[in-house]
Amino acid sequence: MNAILSQFQLQGAPLSCERYGSGHINETYLVKTDAPRDYILQKINNKIFKDVKGLMHNISSVTAYLYAQTPDPRRVLTLVKTMHGENYLHTEADEYFRLYEFITDSICLDKAETEEDFYQSAVAFGQFQNQLSAFPADTLNETIPNFHNTPDRYRQFHEALEKDVMNRAAACKAEIEFVLTHEEEAGVMVRLLSQGKLPLRVTHNDTKLNNVMLDAQTRAPLCVIDLDTVMPGLAGNDFGDSIRFGANTAAEDETDLSKVQFSLPLYTAYAKGFLSACGDTLTQLEKDTLPLGAKLMTLECGVRFLTDYLSGDTYFRIHREHHNLDRCRTQFKLVAEMEKYWDEMAKVITDLSK
Repeated sequence: MNAILSQFQLQGAPLSCERYGSGHINETYLVKTDAPRDYILQKINNKIFKDVKGLMHNISSVTAYLYAQTPDPRRVLTLVKTMHGENYLHTEADEYFRLYEFITDSICLDKAETEEDFYQSAVAFGQFQNQLSAFPADTLNETIPNFHNTPDRYRQFHEALEKDVMNRAAACKAEIEFVLTHEEEAGVMVRLLSQGKLPLRVTHNDTKLNNVMLDAQTRAPLCVIDLDTVMPGLAGNDFGDSIRFGANTAAEDETDLSKVQFSLPLYTAYAKGFLSACGDTLTQLEKDTLPLGAKLMTLECGVRFLTDYLSGDTYFRIHREHHNLDRCRTQFKLVAEMEKYWDEMAKVITDLSK
């Protein structure tokens, strides 16, 4: 990697460059130097992100905007420029690299160790929403078109079901029926956006706990990372994806569905952190539709898993037979759990909005 690193404006000479983190899309490396500053080098997966220029425009625009408000390299991802003053490197081998300053004295959790950890991640994403509330979302590119367009996900599902290339539909009739019975509700958020009732905002679109850096000593949030999917979207979707990921008591691919339960305490903790950090950013309708965002993001994810299963497991990496079917079942069980707690979920938001 020395040839790559020599193209960036590093402080200090590289001492080591080793694989880092648990990401599956980009290749990530921790670069240690002989100066008191380390770096994160990433090789961008341009098979997934086909418009790297547009993606890096989003990241550089958003991070510059955030840094103007909070000029602290521990609280905003800081891009390191190339020797030619660019925000990323495009090599002759048609590979793309970017470099960030390493966030010191920080930790990143794959799963909340305490309810407080989940609360603090909510504060981070709420602050992210608040700080970018005046940013013109329509100036950003769609790095993955129709990423959270739930009706379009249903279109893809119907195509996969009709083709049934693996002859699997007969074995998952219950899951297919679950998808079909929720189809009308699945388009509510998109329709509210098209009617102008919900505003288009700058959204992260991958609001998992492990995309928040926490202070290693205090566990307070430092900054939001993994900005590849930052693009125009709905605040409720960001809220909802966090709940889908963090308020589930079981693993995403748990085969024993009795272990898959919706945690109302974790949901409540997240809602408190998110709404308190958002301040007055969200409209009342945005707040009212936060529970729906949680339900629809979970439903959408389950539909995507089932679509991939019917299509022959061509998108999500699998590690066993029927892995995507197991994943879809956990999501649908979580949707059903949310429906059981629906009144309580709505009441939490109502009470916190007073």
